[in-house]
Amino acid sequence: MKRPNAWNDYTPEQLAELEALTSDYKAFISANKTERECCATGVKLAQEAGYANLTDCVREGRALKAGDKVYAVNRNKTLLLVQLGIEPLEQGLNILGAHIDSPRLDVKQVPLDEQDGIAYLDTHYYGGIKKYQWLALPLALHGVVCKKDGTTVSVAIGEDPADPVFCISDLLPHLGTEQMGKKASEFVPGEALDVIVGDRPLTLEEGSEESPVRAQVLQVLSDRLGIDEEDLLSAELEVVPAGPARDLGLDRSMILGYGHDDRSCAYPSLRAQLACEAPARTAVTLLVDKEEIGSVGATGMTSMFFEDSMAEICALAGVEGELALRRCLRNSRVLSSDVSAAYDPVFASVFEKKNSCFMGHGLSFNKYTGARGKSGSNDADAEYVADIRRIMDEAGVHFQTCELGKVDAGGGGTIAYILARYGMSVIDCGVPVLSMHAPWEVASKADVFEAYRGYCAFLQA
Repeated sequence: MKRPNAWNDYTPEQLAELEALTSDYKAFISANKTERECCATGVKLAQEAGYANLTDCVREGRALKAGDKVYAVNRNKTLLLVQLGIEPLEQGLNILGAHIDSPRLDVKQVPLDEQDGIAYLDTHYYGGIKKYQWLALPLALHGVVCKKDGTTVSVAIGEDPADPVFCISDLLPHLGTEQMGKKASEFVPGEALDVIVGDRPLTLEEGSEESPVRAQVLQVLSDRLGIDEEDLLSAELEVVPAGPARDLGLDRSMILGYGHDDRSCAYPSLRAQLACEAPARTAVTLLVDKEEIGSVGATGMTSMFFEDSMAEICALAGVEGELALRRCLRNSRVLSSDVSAAYDPVFASVFEKKNSCFMGHGLSFNKYTGARGKSGSNDADAEYVADIRRIMDEAGVHFQTCELGKVDAGGGGTIAYILARYGMSVIDCGVPVLSMHAPWEVASKADVFEAYRGYCAFLQA
């Protein structure tokens, strides 16, 4: 059951719309490489589109009605957007759920070290990565440093052409015989992912500083950011690939960028929510943190943020009580929007071809995910899959169905099973991606465009 290639069906007008959307998407993932940055930009776009802060609405006791738009933020890392529909809230929501965290290296709390004249920042990798892929790449430093006086210093070093970049050294092949004989998982240990940040010693009186290069780095941090070493104890600094997303291929049909997982779903979801007009059912977009490490913590999907925020919205809309909230959640429909592994002919042995998704063939739907016999998965019921097929077909959206590789090859999960706990109808869907979880991933412009079209159709359904 081969699905058609989306590129073959586009009109000139659709191609122009595709290029405009994906150009904006490239700019978004180039400028927003952390969950904090994605959240802040999402808030800015929501405010420009007329969304009101839920906190302000609660404080003022503002009544909400059909057509009203509100947003809520959780610790600057999770964003909820809601546009109230015409139908009663108890009849359920149409929800787009995606995550805005991506695999990376996190700087440790006590990171700065000098070894034989080179200064390093120690890191702890975040999410599932192949550690060797992070060697000898230009890297950037993003995040925040929170000081004891209550001020927060934003950090983004390595993106401006005038900025320095950072890197992790690799061993030359001339001396790498032993290293090359190791398994890929042992090629470089996690504690060796030390980021080089300097080798120039601070000019002081002879012998007055045991670690002069380390001292020079601290001086630069003080001069440029106004922070000292103690401030790093309360910092969240992320090491990410430096540089912008770029068109890939002579035909410019693809995008090479950091963070397609899962911003290639999060950004089209955000844009679809902002473009939504007078939905029948209440339209919701939920962009969460911590998916790459199990959706844990106060900003992950397992927190009470979503449920609590919807309780506040229900109350302001005159839908009071625990039972009414439970009905609202139970009757909801969800697209758990996360990327899937695109079929890669180079590594064909791990894919089951007829149940794989292909680049350029549109939005992909995974009825189930998981591993080892669907362990840890949400498995959408046939009735809901049929409903989704109807919505996509009526809107002319190119879509395909898939699994994440061969049955025994591995697997993965999303936030779907967490939302399904409420009794919602949930299915996984997203953009097919090559080189998933690598520092630079590949997505087709057509698939990002079809994701946006599919999300728009779903919110309006």
